[in-house]
Amino acid sequence: MKIQEMIGTDLPLIQAPMAGAQDSALAIAVCEAGGLGSLPCAMLTTDSMRRELAAIRAGTSQPYNVNFFCHTPPEPSDAREVAWRSALAPYYKEFGLDIANIPAGPGRAPFSPETAEVLEEFKPAVVSFHFGLPSPELLARVRRWGAKVLSSATTVEEALWLEAHGADAIIAQGTEAGGHRGHFLSHDLSVQMGTFALVPQIVRAVKVPVIAAGGIAGAQGVAAALALGASAVQVGTAYLLCPEATTSKVHRAALSSDAARHTALTNLFTGRPARGIFNRVMRELGPLSSFAPEFPLATSAITQLRTKAESLGSGDFSPLWSGQNTSGCRDIPAGELTRQLASLIH
Repeated sequence: MKIQEMIGTDLPLIQAPMAGAQDSALAIAVCEAGGLGSLPCAMLTTDSMRRELAAIRAGTSQPYNVNFFCHTPPEPSDAREVAWRSALAPYYKEFGLDIANIPAGPGRAPFSPETAEVLEEFKPAVVSFHFGLPSPELLARVRRWGAKVLSSATTVEEALWLEAHGADAIIAQGTEAGGHRGHFLSHDLSVQMGTFALVPQIVRAVKVPVIAAGGIAGAQGVAAALALGASAVQVGTAYLLCPEATTSKVHRAALSSDAARHTALTNLFTGRPARGIFNRVMRELGPLSSFAPEFPLATSAITQLRTKAESLGSGDFSPLWSGQNTSGCRDIPAGELTRQLASLIH
């Protein structure tokens, strides 16, 4: 089955959900252009999610995707928190901040019965997950209103697991992709591979449609992914400069600069590897640190540094999420970008 037939869109193009850099406006624009717009919900309260979903329902009659994380919240480690704060202490001193007064930062909550209850009011056509799938009970609730289920795989083994556990389509996330890695069976980053190596291997291994993601930023990349057997393509980074995105000023500046040519996987901002533009804190602490608490507990301690630095116009402590290919980032309406990305599809 073609992905358009499964999810009801005109184009085999999905806008990647990008928590912290978008809201309903970007999703609506992509839906109206024929793609599948996505709303990231991992950082939203149930009230915020209800407002955003209401905005999408009012802004488009097209299918849309709602995205959630489904990680298991970790047990906090006092020793790890002490080590983490010690590593960040010199920066707190530099900015005149009190490290003993760290407020709770923005969290990333997993899919839950409470969020499922809100979703049931809106019955989105597509629900996607990162870090595996939720419990069978929660998955059954999603399926009851007819939603199609997507989830990310970073290896063939993860794709086979997702197919066996009920995913209707699989997002093959190559290492080039910006933001959080979707791995969930193994934390060994050496088993990760590039998009155009991963896609054909997953296509051969599973029977469900495969969606290519990672490093695809233009019409030629979209066409190439489809030629390798992908049923659709998911694009994120290219949308970050669109006016509908909520990308911060320092993030937009970084994406538009030569600095965007150097990205790395880092756990400094959340506790879990995610790809972003290399900046000062990644250089000085090392992009992957054993001190950073487990995801998402690293977030709160570094958030104050981020806020202070950004107030001074610096992205030195910001998660400047980006894929390895920023060549397609354009400050043009998201609908126009969507049509350009699909321009070589026959």
